[in-house]
Amino acid sequence: MKLSSYFPLSSLSSALLIGTAISQSASVLDLSTAKWTLSSPQNESIKVSGSVPSQSHLDLYAAGVIPDPYYGLGDFDLRWVTYLNWTYEADLSGLDTSNGLSTWLLFNGLDTFTSISLCGQHVASTNNQFRQYYFDVSSILSSCSSSPSLSINFGSSVNITADIANEPGQEKWPFAVEGLFEFPNRQFMRKEQSDFGWDWGPAFAPAGIWQPAYVVQLPSSSIYVRNTLLDIYREGQLNNLPPDQSAPWIVNASLDILGTVPSTASMSIEIMDIDNTTVASGSLENILISDSTITGSVTVDGETCQLWWPNGLGAQNLYYFKITVTDGEQILASVTKRSGFRTIVLNMTPISSAQLAQGIAPGNNWHFEINGHEFYAKGSNFIPPDAFWPRVTETKMRQLFESVVDGNQNMLRVWASGAYSPDFLYDIADEMGILLWSEFEFGDALYPVNEEFLENVREEANYNVRRVNHHPSLALWAGGNELENLELPEAEYYDPGNDKWRQEYEQLFLDVLLPSVYGNTKSISYIPSSTTNGYLVLNFSLPIPMIERYNNATPGSIYGDTDHYDYVSSVAFNLSSYPVGRFANEFGFHSMPSLQTWQQAVDPDELYFNSSTIVLRNHHYPAGGTFTDNYRNSSLGMGEMTVAVDQYYPAPNHADSLQNFSAWCHTTQIFQADFYRSQITYYRRGSGFRERQLGSLYWQLEDIWQAPTWAGIEYDGRWKVLHYVAKDIYQPVIIASYWNYTTGDLTAYVTSDLWTGASGTASLEWYGYDGSSLAPKVDIPFTVGALNTTMVYEVNTNYIPYNLTNAFLKMNITTAGTPVNTNDTQVYKHEYYFHALDLSQVKLQDPGLVLSYDEGSGNFTVEATTGVAAWVWLDIPAGTLANFDSNAFWLSPSDGKKEIGVTVKNDTSAGKWVEGVTVSSLWNNTLA
Repeated sequence: MKLSSYFPLSSLSSALLIGTAISQSASVLDLSTAKWTLSSPQNESIKVSGSVPSQSHLDLYAAGVIPDPYYGLGDFDLRWVTYLNWTYEADLSGLDTSNGLSTWLLFNGLDTFTSISLCGQHVASTNNQFRQYYFDVSSILSSCSSSPSLSINFGSSVNITADIANEPGQEKWPFAVEGLFEFPNRQFMRKEQSDFGWDWGPAFAPAGIWQPAYVVQLPSSSIYVRNTLLDIYREGQLNNLPPDQSAPWIVNASLDILGTVPSTASMSIEIMDIDNTTVASGSLENILISDSTITGSVTVDGETCQLWWPNGLGAQNLYYFKITVTDGEQILASVTKRSGFRTIVLNMTPISSAQLAQGIAPGNNWHFEINGHEFYAKGSNFIPPDAFWPRVTETKMRQLFESVVDGNQNMLRVWASGAYSPDFLYDIADEMGILLWSEFEFGDALYPVNEEFLENVREEANYNVRRVNHHPSLALWAGGNELENLELPEAEYYDPGNDKWRQEYEQLFLDVLLPSVYGNTKSISYIPSSTTNGYLVLNFSLPIPMIERYNNATPGSIYGDTDHYDYVSSVAFNLSSYPVGRFANEFGFHSMPSLQTWQQAVDPDELYFNSSTIVLRNHHYPAGGTFTDNYRNSSLGMGEMTVAVDQYYPAPNHADSLQNFSAWCHTTQIFQADFYRSQITYYRRGSGFRERQLGSLYWQLEDIWQAPTWAGIEYDGRWKVLHYVAKDIYQPVIIASYWNYTTGDLTAYVTSDLWTGASGTASLEWYGYDGSSLAPKVDIPFTVGALNTTMVYEVNTNYIPYNLTNAFLKMNITTAGTPVNTNDTQVYKHEYYFHALDLSQVKLQDPGLVLSYDEGSGNFTVEATTGVAAWVWLDIPAGTLANFDSNAFWLSPSDGKKEIGVTVKNDTSAGKWVEGVTVSSLWNNTLA
């Protein structure tokens, strides 16, 4: 049985919709079909149509009450919306009010502080954006004296968290522990932390019914499935430990129910392939029943099913699991989930004697293993793709994830402090083979540990772990972001010797979140913090199996993963400034978006580098002050980008102000990409060094809005220079140079992430910037081991007969290797240029770039006719979303015509966009 490696959701038959839960006799009203109104009790002049799912800003914008929140200074001008309470009301006159029915309100997401009323009677209050809430309102509905109506009042999260912070006896943390942005006190709320602002995003703090909501009505003895856990693991598998790959599979299914499950109920399962052909079926065993949950498991022969693999490592084989609950001959409910057979483990075990013998430094491992194999994790960090989740569409996410695959990435870290990803996002990742390192929504703060808060978190964690566990793309659960490496040291610095903060940290991240993972799944690893030195002890006989290492490190040993930020651009390419660890989970530098993206959000008269609007949309500053303070402090981020451009590249000098602004924006992107390339190649080379480095995830994949950020993909999906460069340097086999500019020592290494050795030839040749060869080409044969690196060149630039202001080294490799999970030899090619760090000092000349387009092939060609072109850039006009096969490259006259393919994702120009494509290089910066 062989499944297709990719199939879209639309290929499913109507009887097998992914995640569909069917109750044999339930009546379900989708509240998106109800007629809603939105009003504010504090401003009676506002009353508009509402919608579900939605948030108040979106409905106010749709009604014309406010402008597009993303335009101009909406982040500041619309704060009045944030400070008001908002009420959503709906007429539910179509509901059956029969006494024989039980009626439930079911909310998959309420953002965030609410008071819910039905028929004028209070139902409940909620305070967690991430929980599924369900309320039995049968008695209220039966006593309803008029047409039923539902009212949900949303309180201002900014005001409410301020009130919570000011409660008598409220916990206070040491100075600087809470990472402040626009609004304080976010640690008191279970709401998207970045809603209060972040250094890459706005602070709208929206409110509303942001996820689907339903009214479920059940006859007596009926049930309705509200959530499903499906856990697929190897027999005997334990979290965080590599399992026996020869053991059979265990499929564990657990259904969360509205209504009461009869004590005589049973469960069965049917596993089907893409053609709806049954490959395994039978009754589940070990049935456990409570009033609201039924659980069972079954053993599946490992030979029956094909494995699921990440992008580049094999096929994405997926199956449908239909789980049915019966009571005798009566079918009570059934649910179908799409999943796959795979093991994914974060291996943090101690370095073994065999590894020591290979030259790996002592300490502990810190790498992922898929189906028993080490692999190099290549990717980036995923942030909320919009400040308003209801407008995050499947189409936009599919386009974004296509860019991930096109960019040779196999993993995304789904950053904490946003929101838990919707199932459709995991569905797309399942299809495309993108592993999702997922995190609970805690970051850059310490949190309360009173029992009410911890119980709230426990419910949140259990719901979300169970909801997404069936997705084979789920790679890891992390407790939160930058806690162990940033927040605990901050607390210790400002309150030395007080162990309270570590104890409270462990109460939340070890005593609550770890059991939520380990208690619901055996297939997923857990770490308390995204950056961590791992554990000292992992013992499943202990009440809490994991004891953290923290800083209990042995000199000379290497532990854990790293993050790295240094905004002093003068040391950006100093290799000794980069951390040495087993895995790099985030690193980066910010850049400006393109002119085309700025034009979506900024008035034309504000399109210059330090305009008020541009500066205030740069949130990379010490925030928390007044509007004026933020304006003043935001020059920090603008200045860092300016200094970097001035330090390494010809500064743009165009007479036309708009052209000059565009060139400045683009050159900040070049520095960003150059800096990331230096780090990614360094980390990848570490796969063959003592640190045995097996992953690099840069910060960050995409934008939440149009602004200066760390993203490689802009808000509308346009690729920055960074994403093109990351695509290039994430190829399976690469060559790269490594230069100690202090000593002059220059080396070149070939690095491979193939699982078998590869052989090839490295060709190196020195050129002048006029395109002339300065010395004969040198061919160097090499062999590089599996997941390894090898040096192919070594020289000291102080003793070469060339001055780097007029010479560069062009390096090419051609390699024969075997891709993962195939027996076919494939040829890999890669090119890399070594040049002086400061390109403003080199002798760039007009490269005579010629661009052409062939309608027959749909490809562009570009040629450098008179000199070497540094950082060639093909630019796409506004109105078209497309990306080239290659961009942001160097081109020499000796290369001839370079053919470049293009993928169009969205076009509003009826194909005329090709006429607006332009080509430039770094030389163009100096044109007046």
